[in-house]
Amino acid sequence: MKYRNSAGRFLGALAAFAIVASGLALADSHAYTPPTYTGRLFPPWSHGNNDPATYKGLPFTVPEVDDMADFHGNLNDPKLVIYVGGNYYFAMAPLVAAFERLHPEYKGRVFSVTIPPGLLVQAMIDRDTFTSGNMTFTVHPDVFAAGKKKVLAQVAAGRLAGPVVAYATNDLTIMVPKGNPGNIHGLADLGKPGVRLVMPNPKFEGVARQIEAALRKAGGPALVRAVYTTKVANGETILTHIHHRQTPLFLMQGLAVAGVTWKSEAIFQEQSGHPISHVDIPAAQNAVAIYGGALVKNAPHPAAGKAWLAFLASPAALQIFERYGFKALTQ
Repeated sequence: MKYRNSAGRFLGALAAFAIVASGLALADSHAYTPPTYTGRLFPPWSHGNNDPATYKGLPFTVPEVDDMADFHGNLNDPKLVIYVGGNYYFAMAPLVAAFERLHPEYKGRVFSVTIPPGLLVQAMIDRDTFTSGNMTFTVHPDVFAAGKKKVLAQVAAGRLAGPVVAYATNDLTIMVPKGNPGNIHGLADLGKPGVRLVMPNPKFEGVARQIEAALRKAGGPALVRAVYTTKVANGETILTHIHHRQTPLFLMQGLAVAGVTWKSEAIFQEQSGHPISHVDIPAAQNAVAIYGGALVKNAPHPAAGKAWLAFLASPAALQIFERYGFKALTQ
């Protein structure tokens, strides 16, 4: 695999820019110490622990200015590349660590991309190439993981090879700032005038379809229109631009008082100590997602891909998923 710039040159250029821009007269990049952000709002919330086994070199992450929160691991000759829907980006580091303990031959050689599934498919159409900021790179996937229906659709489209491995479920919740300042008690409250929302964008995120189904159960088509049409038009609903990671970020910035997400995301935010809470949605109004994965057609590393899929369906992986509220398929 060829890259436009080596990781060393890329990080070196970033470090040099930071030193000049900050007006720091330092003799070399080793003297540069990145600022500490205690309780910071901005991603990456994994604090750089995207791949515990990879040597990270110069630490250079400046939230709001320089970060790549959805690209995990080392791009230099990976032996397993995973395209995975972004709704469990926070679980990837412990999952990869557990996988590498079982398969030490892949230690430090796993790379994953955690953006919404629709955009992952677009990247596959665009020859597996991404641009983030000023960096463009190509990384060919071995595994595609997302909602089971999305995975089956890509098998049908010829991009993936079956069988599809299903491995966990998740359901929805209403994410709110800590203290619930909007006094939100259920989905029906989201349609009230003056209640400011941040919601997943139906254009990019499959979860929006499950959310619309839940809203319909709670308040019929009128509630769906209120949240996703009327309030979008009048500015009371902010649609995420590209990623549902924006929901907690906007809530913490005070731009909205509620947003529907997968429950696992709210639990992760709470575990991270962020000022986020959630309001449960009754089962009769909720929607459940089944997660699945499959090998990419013509995967560069098919044996590694098959090993990852087998791991996802194992008790060891489920134990990690359960930390964030995911459930086994039998529950």
